[in-house]
Amino acid sequence: MIVNRLSIRSYRSQSRHHQHDYHQIVLPLQGSIVMQVGAFDGKVSVGDAIVVHAGQDHAFAADESARFLVADLNQLPSNLSSPAITKFLLAPATTAYVQFVGLQLMTNTHAHIETSMCEMLLQLLEQQGEHAKIDARIAKVVSEIQQDIKQNWSVERLANMAYLSPTQFKAVFKANLGITSQQFVLQLRMQKAKALLTHTDLPVHIIGEKVGFDNPSAFSRRFTQFFGQSPKSYR
Repeated sequence: MIVNRLSIRSYRSQSRHHQHDYHQIVLPLQGSIVMQVGAFDGKVSVGDAIVVHAGQDHAFAADESARFLVADLNQLPSNLSSPAITKFLLAPATTAYVQFVGLQLMTNTHAHIETSMCEMLLQLLEQQGEHAKIDARIAKVVSEIQQDIKQNWSVERLANMAYLSPTQFKAVFKANLGITSQQFVLQLRMQKAKALLTHTDLPVHIIGEKVGFDNPSAFSRRFTQFFGQSPKSYR
Protein backbone atom coordinates (compact mmCIF):
# COMPACT_ATOMS: atom_id res chain seq x y z
CA MET A 1 0.00 0.00 0.00
CA ILE A 2 1.27 3.50 -0.87
CA VAL A 3 2.15 6.19 1.60
CA ASN A 4 0.02 9.36 1.34
CA ARG A 5 1.59 11.56 -1.32
CA LEU A 6 1.01 14.65 -3.43
CA SER A 7 1.98 15.17 -7.05
CA ILE A 8 1.38 17.50 -9.99
CA ARG A 9 -0.26 15.81 -12.98
CA SER A 10 -1.33 16.62 -16.49
CA TYR A 11 -3.61 14.48 -18.66
CA ARG A 12 -4.38 13.88 -22.32
CA SER A 13 -7.35 15.26 -24.19
CA GLN A 14 -8.27 11.75 -25.27
CA SER A 15 -10.46 10.11 -22.64
CA ARG A 16 -8.91 7.29 -20.63
CA HIS A 17 -10.22 5.18 -17.79
CA HIS A 18 -8.71 3.01 -15.09
CA GLN A 19 -8.92 2.17 -11.39
CA HIS A 20 -6.41 1.79 -8.56
CA ASP A 21 -6.25 0.26 -5.09
CA TYR A 22 -5.85 3.60 -3.29
CA HIS A 23 -8.03 6.67 -2.90
CA GLN A 24 -7.40 9.82 -4.87
CA ILE A 25 -8.45 13.45 -4.65
CA VAL A 26 -7.97 15.55 -7.78
CA LEU A 27 -7.73 19.33 -7.34
CA PRO A 28 -7.33 21.50 -10.46
CA LEU A 29 -4.53 24.08 -10.36
CA GLN A 30 -4.96 25.39 -13.90
CA GLY A 31 -7.70 24.56 -16.37
CA SER A 32 -10.30 21.86 -15.84
CA ILE A 33 -10.80 18.14 -16.26
CA VAL A 34 -13.82 16.17 -17.47
CA MET A 35 -14.36 13.13 -15.27
CA GLN A 36 -16.82 10.30 -14.94
CA VAL A 37 -16.75 8.92 -11.41
CA GLY A 38 -19.69 6.98 -10.02
CA ALA A 39 -22.85 8.97 -10.69
CA PHE A 40 -20.88 12.12 -11.53
CA ASP A 41 -20.13 12.96 -15.15
CA GLY A 42 -18.93 16.49 -15.78
CA LYS A 43 -16.27 19.16 -15.46
CA VAL A 44 -14.05 19.79 -12.44
CA SER A 45 -12.42 23.23 -12.36
CA VAL A 46 -10.23 25.38 -10.13
CA GLY A 47 -12.02 25.72 -6.78
CA ASP A 48 -13.48 22.22 -7.05
CA ALA A 49 -12.23 18.84 -5.89
CA ILE A 50 -13.26 15.33 -6.84
CA VAL A 51 -12.85 12.10 -4.91
CA VAL A 52 -12.01 8.78 -6.54
CA HIS A 53 -12.47 5.89 -4.14
CA ALA A 54 -10.17 2.88 -4.15
CA GLY A 55 -11.24 0.33 -6.74
CA GLN A 56 -13.60 2.79 -8.45
CA ASP A 57 -13.39 2.81 -12.23
CA HIS A 58 -13.18 6.38 -13.53
CA ALA A 59 -12.72 8.11 -16.89
CA PHE A 60 -10.94 11.41 -17.40
CA ALA A 61 -9.75 13.81 -20.09
CA ALA A 62 -8.20 17.28 -19.98
CA ASP A 63 -6.36 19.76 -22.12
CA GLU A 64 -2.66 18.94 -21.96
CA SER A 65 -1.84 22.45 -20.71
CA ALA A 66 -4.01 21.97 -17.61
CA ARG A 67 -2.38 21.03 -14.30
CA PHE A 68 -3.73 19.22 -11.27
CA LEU A 69 -2.70 18.58 -7.70
CA VAL A 70 -3.40 14.92 -6.99
CA ALA A 71 -3.44 13.37 -3.53
CA ASP A 72 -2.97 9.58 -3.48
CA LEU A 73 -4.23 8.38 -0.10
CA ASN A 74 -4.42 5.23 1.96
CA GLN A 75 -7.43 6.64 3.77
CA LEU A 76 -9.81 9.49 3.05
CA PRO A 77 -10.86 12.09 5.61
CA SER A 78 -13.92 10.74 7.40
CA ASN A 79 -16.24 13.36 5.91
CA LEU A 80 -15.27 12.29 2.38
CA SER A 81 -15.35 8.53 2.91
CA SER A 82 -18.90 7.96 1.67
CA PRO A 83 -18.98 6.51 -1.87
CA ALA A 84 -21.78 9.00 -2.60
CA ILE A 85 -19.35 11.92 -2.33
CA THR A 86 -17.58 12.82 -5.57
CA LYS A 87 -17.21 16.44 -6.66
CA PHE A 88 -17.37 19.14 -4.00
CA LEU A 89 -16.67 22.84 -3.58
CA LEU A 90 -13.55 24.10 -1.81
CA ALA A 91 -13.54 27.05 0.54
CA PRO A 92 -11.57 30.00 -0.93
CA ALA A 93 -8.81 29.61 1.69
CA THR A 94 -8.44 25.93 0.81
CA THR A 95 -8.27 26.79 -2.89
CA ALA A 96 -5.48 29.27 -2.10
CA TYR A 97 -3.63 26.60 -0.12
CA VAL A 98 -3.95 24.15 -3.01
CA GLN A 99 -2.34 26.74 -5.30
CA PHE A 100 0.46 27.27 -2.77
CA VAL A 101 1.13 23.52 -2.58
CA GLY A 102 1.20 23.29 -6.35
CA LEU A 103 3.75 26.11 -6.57
CA GLN A 104 5.89 24.53 -3.84
CA LEU A 105 5.91 21.11 -5.53
CA MET A 106 6.86 22.64 -8.86
CA THR A 107 9.66 24.68 -7.26
CA ASN A 108 11.33 22.43 -4.71
CA THR A 109 11.51 18.84 -3.45
CA HIS A 110 11.67 18.20 0.25
CA ALA A 111 10.16 15.03 1.74
CA HIS A 112 9.43 16.48 5.19
CA ILE A 113 7.74 19.59 3.77
CA GLU A 114 5.69 17.50 1.35
CA THR A 115 4.48 15.28 4.20
CA SER A 116 3.52 18.34 6.24
CA MET A 117 1.69 19.91 3.29
CA CYS A 118 -0.26 16.71 2.70
CA GLU A 119 -1.27 16.54 6.36
CA MET A 120 -2.40 20.17 6.31
CA LEU A 121 -4.36 19.64 3.10
CA LEU A 122 -6.19 16.69 4.64
CA GLN A 123 -7.04 18.76 7.71
CA LEU A 124 -8.46 21.52 5.52
CA LEU A 125 -10.46 19.04 3.46
CA GLU A 126 -11.84 17.56 6.67
CA GLN A 127 -13.53 20.91 7.28
CA GLN A 128 -15.34 20.66 3.95
CA GLY A 129 -17.86 18.13 5.23
CA GLU A 130 -20.86 20.42 5.27
CA HIS A 131 -20.28 21.31 1.59
CA ALA A 132 -19.14 17.92 0.38
CA LYS A 133 -22.38 16.95 -1.33
CA ILE A 134 -24.92 19.71 -1.89
CA ASP A 135 -27.36 20.73 -4.59
CA ALA A 136 -25.50 22.31 -7.52
CA ARG A 137 -27.69 25.44 -7.29
CA ILE A 138 -26.80 25.87 -3.62
CA ALA A 139 -23.12 25.12 -4.31
CA LYS A 140 -23.10 28.04 -6.77
CA VAL A 141 -24.66 30.33 -4.17
CA VAL A 142 -22.20 29.21 -1.48
CA SER A 143 -19.27 29.87 -3.82
CA GLU A 144 -20.50 33.40 -4.59
CA ILE A 145 -20.99 34.21 -0.90
CA GLN A 146 -17.54 32.91 -0.01
CA GLN A 147 -15.92 35.11 -2.65
CA ASP A 148 -17.19 38.32 -1.01
CA ILE A 149 -18.85 37.93 2.37
CA LYS A 150 -19.25 41.67 2.98
CA GLN A 151 -21.88 42.13 0.29
CA ASN A 152 -25.57 42.44 1.12
CA TRP A 153 -26.64 38.87 0.42
CA SER A 154 -30.41 39.15 0.65
CA VAL A 155 -32.57 36.05 0.34
CA GLU A 156 -34.12 37.48 -2.81
CA ARG A 157 -30.75 38.04 -4.47
CA LEU A 158 -29.51 34.56 -3.59
CA ALA A 159 -32.77 32.97 -4.69
CA ASN A 160 -32.48 34.65 -8.11
CA MET A 161 -28.94 33.33 -8.40
CA ALA A 162 -30.19 29.80 -7.73
CA TYR A 163 -33.19 30.22 -10.12
CA LEU A 164 -35.57 29.50 -7.24
CA SER A 165 -38.36 31.47 -5.60
CA PRO A 166 -37.41 32.89 -2.18
CA THR A 167 -39.61 30.32 -0.46
CA GLN A 168 -38.10 27.42 -2.43
CA PHE A 169 -34.59 28.76 -1.92
CA LYS A 170 -34.96 29.00 1.85
CA ALA A 171 -36.19 25.42 2.03
CA VAL A 172 -33.53 23.97 -0.30
CA PHE A 173 -30.67 25.90 1.34
CA LYS A 174 -31.60 24.79 4.84
CA ALA A 175 -32.13 21.20 3.69
CA ASN A 176 -28.60 21.17 2.25
CA LEU A 177 -26.63 23.04 4.93
CA GLY A 178 -28.82 22.71 8.00
CA ILE A 179 -28.95 26.50 8.56
CA THR A 180 -30.51 29.45 6.76
CA SER A 181 -28.59 31.46 4.18
CA GLN A 182 -28.45 34.45 6.55
CA GLN A 183 -27.07 32.28 9.35
CA PHE A 184 -24.49 30.94 6.90
CA VAL A 185 -23.41 34.46 5.88
CA LEU A 186 -23.16 35.50 9.53
CA GLN A 187 -21.11 32.40 10.36
CA LEU A 188 -18.61 33.17 7.58
CA ARG A 189 -18.39 36.81 8.63
CA MET A 190 -17.76 35.98 12.28
CA GLN A 191 -15.12 33.35 11.49
CA LYS A 192 -13.27 35.77 9.21
CA ALA A 193 -13.50 38.52 11.82
CA LYS A 194 -12.09 36.16 14.43
CA ALA A 195 -9.20 35.24 12.12
CA LEU A 196 -8.45 38.91 11.39
CA LEU A 197 -8.50 39.78 15.09
CA THR A 198 -6.13 36.89 15.78
CA HIS A 199 -3.66 37.26 12.94
CA THR A 200 -3.62 40.97 12.05
CA ASP A 201 -3.32 44.28 13.87
CA LEU A 202 -6.10 45.94 11.86
CA PRO A 203 -8.32 48.26 13.91
CA VAL A 204 -11.59 46.67 15.03
CA HIS A 205 -13.73 49.04 12.96
CA ILE A 206 -11.76 48.17 9.80
CA ILE A 207 -12.24 44.46 10.49
CA GLY A 208 -15.96 45.13 10.87
CA GLU A 209 -16.01 46.82 7.46
CA LYS A 210 -14.11 43.92 5.88
CA VAL A 211 -16.79 41.49 7.01
CA GLY A 212 -19.77 43.59 5.99
CA PHE A 213 -20.53 45.88 8.95
CA ASP A 214 -20.44 49.63 8.23
CA ASN A 215 -21.49 50.38 11.80
CA PRO A 216 -18.77 49.50 14.38
CA SER A 217 -21.35 49.19 17.17
CA ALA A 218 -23.41 46.73 15.14
CA PHE A 219 -20.28 44.67 14.45
CA SER A 220 -19.26 44.64 18.10
CA ARG A 221 -22.77 43.69 19.20
CA ARG A 222 -23.07 40.85 16.69
CA PHE A 223 -19.57 39.52 17.46
CA THR A 224 -20.38 39.55 21.18
CA GLN A 225 -23.63 37.66 20.58
CA PHE A 226 -21.81 35.08 18.46
CA PHE A 227 -18.69 34.47 20.60
CA GLY A 228 -19.73 35.64 24.05
CA GLN A 229 -17.16 38.45 24.21
CA SER A 230 -16.52 41.70 22.39
CA PRO A 231 -13.95 41.99 19.58
CA LYS A 232 -11.65 44.05 21.82
CA SER A 233 -11.90 41.53 24.65
CA TYR A 234 -11.22 38.66 22.26
CA ARG A 235 -8.13 40.39 20.87
